[in-house]
Amino acid sequence: MTRHRGFGGRTSDSEPVSKAVDDVHTGEQYHNFILASPRDRVVRDRFQKMALDLLPEGADVLDFGAGTGIDAKAYAASGHPTFVYEPAEAMHEYLVQYCRDEIARGTVIAAAPPLTCKVQAVTANFAVLNHFADHALLFEELSRVVQQGGFVLASMLNPYYLGDARYGWWRANVMNLVRRGHYAIASESSIHRFAPRVMARAAAPYFRLERLIPRGFGWATDLYMFLLFRRI
Repeated sequence: MTRHRGFGGRTSDSEPVSKAVDDVHTGEQYHNFILASPRDRVVRDRFQKMALDLLPEGADVLDFGAGTGIDAKAYAASGHPTFVYEPAEAMHEYLVQYCRDEIARGTVIAAAPPLTCKVQAVTANFAVLNHFADHALLFEELSRVVQQGGFVLASMLNPYYLGDARYGWWRANVMNLVRRGHYAIASESSIHRFAPRVMARAAAPYFRLERLIPRGFGWATDLYMFLLFRRI
């Protein structure tokens, strides 16, 4: 599985927030940082609710780019055996500490590449997939993990978010977004932005884009977009 970079995939492209995250050096510091952010708590609560509403009772889930295990702990508490994949060492070390009781009970299970688990769903919260330049291979690999009729739910940075229009990198890439539906930001984190149509193409023929949030005015006001891909 291709490795993503950063703190469990979590990033915000706005300069002040990126600087704050870059200054965080340990899993515990990142964990406390993200839990202290009211905006991030709102996004996480919405994402978790959507995932849990979609999951059948007792279904297994893979938390891809699990960070420090915040989502995994919630899924396990709701009765879903949860596999966690987190390649960043600092994040994984704190995840083991934060989810130690769930790991001991076998309700949170560490996964390593190649991913051999079979699950009903894969979740990727807080821009994990924005660390990939091309998703075609990733979706092919996930197609061997997700059971027929299952899903991938991803929270990704919204390329149309007007809150970022004050930054030069956003204005410089508007035409790239219109023409190609994709652009990369030159930074240590290697962040990429994708239009939903590009993601839908990359997911085919294994998954179809079933739901996209937000719609309408939310394109301008929401930093994150939620994409639900159904396993065909």
